[in-house]
Amino acid sequence: MGKIFLLFIGWRVFLLVTLSFAIGILPLQMNFLGGGLSNYLKHPYLWAWINFDGEHYLSIARQGYQPLTFFYFPLYPFLIRFLANIFGQDFVNLAISGLVISNLSFLIGIIGLAKLIRLDYSEKIVKLAILILLFFPTSFYFGSYYTESIFFASVIWSFYFARKGRWFWAGFLGGLSSLTRIIGLAIFPALLVEFFIVSDPARRFLKLRLSKFLPAFYLLMIPLGLSFYMFYLKRETGDPLEFFHSVSIFGEQRVPGFVLLPQVFYRYVFKVLPNIDYSYFPVVFTTWMETITAVSFGGLGLLGILGGFVLRLHSGSMRRIRIPKIRLSYVTYLVIGYLIPTLSGSFSSMPRYVLVLFPAYIIMAMFLSRVPKIAANLIFFLLIISLFIVTSLFTRGYWVS
Repeated sequence: MGKIFLLFIGWRVFLLVTLSFAIGILPLQMNFLGGGLSNYLKHPYLWAWINFDGEHYLSIARQGYQPLTFFYFPLYPFLIRFLANIFGQDFVNLAISGLVISNLSFLIGIIGLAKLIRLDYSEKIVKLAILILLFFPTSFYFGSYYTESIFFASVIWSFYFARKGRWFWAGFLGGLSSLTRIIGLAIFPALLVEFFIVSDPARRFLKLRLSKFLPAFYLLMIPLGLSFYMFYLKRETGDPLEFFHSVSIFGEQRVPGFVLLPQVFYRYVFKVLPNIDYSYFPVVFTTWMETITAVSFGGLGLLGILGGFVLRLHSGSMRRIRIPKIRLSYVTYLVIGYLIPTLSGSFSSMPRYVLVLFPAYIIMAMFLSRVPKIAANLIFFLLIISLFIVTSLFTRGYWVS
């Protein structure tokens, strides 16, 4: 735990140093700054982490939901308001409270991730997976005024408790995740897969020992979180799916319907990428980052499927290919968690959405553990440079994800 804490502190220092450099080298983009321009200019080391969606969460925590803000799920702003009540509800305390929750949640999350990975893999895989996560190009969102960290922590510990057979806590934390983000629903089928893998339900059903199925009923708490929010939306707006129907406010690239993944890839290959304004670096960088992330994590999902299903055949030829073997419940979460954001018809924000898909980091860690050290070092160098660029852009007001 001590090593993980030191890694967390080192990551946090790196982000602050990056912000310091960004202030000196990047002109300020003055729209969507956390706390407004005047507050940002006075205290950039506080407000730079509250840009873009952070403003919306701060507004909800301060004055409740307003029109066009129902896309943002309620658990995170509720906790911010709850913590701020201890110190006072002024603007600065609300800002500090949210950042404290985010950073503390992330620390709890990576501690849980280490414990979860240790159940199946070596300490080397644990270390590599955590390093990949910390240096992923958009990892700064875990320390920002966003829901990534609290969602990540609830997902990790939900899986951990499921692996330990503590199904009530697995269901409860899963319910908190679906009260935080829509992709929390991906945990429900994933943990059902976990339950059916470990419980031998067919034999228990034949013996009519239905009490042994109680853990599966605990998992019904997972969609309950979303159900609570939908009930609130029905009461407040008349539309329980307001968060879904208002998705188009984030740009014409998103649609309030369902678009299949092949259509999204087609759109990017033939319409988006050929028509970028290549004279403006932030747009070029973020669009290509979205595309590369979508392709990479789609590939990791396919590898996960091979590792979860094909390797069960234990064929000699498959062992020679050395496809990473990973738990089927993890693969279920990875694939569904990857697909849900693409249904709006865009890869926009994909580099942020995939942050919480922890099985991908396990697969990447297994691959890095097998490549030559120089290749692994090169990959980490590229990750760190990308994290530096993306953090610099975000903290200076440029949209990145």
